[in-house]
Amino acid sequence: MQKRNQISTKYLVCCALLAALSVIMARMLCFATPNGVRWSADKFPLFLAGLLFGPVLGSLTGFAADFLGSIMQFGFNPMLCPPAILYGLLGGLMRHFIRKNPNILRLSISYLLPVVLGSILYQSAALSWFYFEGTFWAGFVYYLGTRSVQFAIMLVVEVAIVFLLLKTKIFTRIGLWTPGKDENT
Repeated sequence: MQKRNQISTKYLVCCALLAALSVIMARMLCFATPNGVRWSADKFPLFLAGLLFGPVLGSLTGFAADFLGSIMQFGFNPMLCPPAILYGLLGGLMRHFIRKNPNILRLSISYLLPVVLGSILYQSAALSWFYFEGTFWAGFVYYLGTRSVQFAIMLVVEVAIVFLLLKTKIFTRIGLWTPGKDENT
């Protein structure tokens, strides 16, 4: 019998799979524009890890995906990692809100938090600080504008993917999701 504070092998394998899926989507299944914006649907696996397994495993999945993906491509910068962690963390913190009634509105509200706080505001500031050749504020406004458009479109795509995955009940069939029922009560 498994103790309450132990993490099952099934959960670890699923988190590793979601981290690998995020890396593949971010680094290999993406579209990069000449202005430096990379279009990819790589954040929904991190949000899904938090949604299915809670904030701790979601955060660790986000960190692992960002760490592995960045060392594969250009090197790890820990200051660019918080948005990936935030997707898993907020996915885990919002799981009870979504579990009560998993509809598109609840998913959109929950997914909007890490998009705005992490990907748009924080990462725009970090990219401006580290990579923009010019003043910080000019870079911040530039990245804020380009990333806002990108993430507004990708928010719709990624929320639709998560919604359709929950609608198919695949996670219920494999024992990872019980809609309408909180496992802690």
